[in-house]
Amino acid sequence: MASTELEKKPGQAVDPAEEPSAEWGWHGGFPKGTQIAGWFSVFAMVMMLIGNHQGILSGGDSFKTEDGYLVFIAAVMALALIYDLRKKKRQSWS
Repeated sequence: MASTELEKKPGQAVDPAEEPSAEWGWHGGFPKGTQIAGWFSVFAMVMMLIGNHQGILSGGDSFKTEDGYLVFIAAVMALALIYDLRKKKRQSWS
């Protein structure tokens, strides 16, 4: 009959049966890809300010609400990317 207790394997933090990528040594992210995609997204958000609506950057006479949202989200994304870059430099030991 099967036991209801969990088996703990000392010395092995990741079970390859649960996460097969640990078996061949990769268990991480894509730091360069994340930065590239992030900065492209920030650029795309800022470029959306120039569009077919009559916001302040498109020749209109007032600042539109959607312009505010675009600027705010692009700024938050840029701050997060800068924080990520600085965090990587502080933790770099290789």
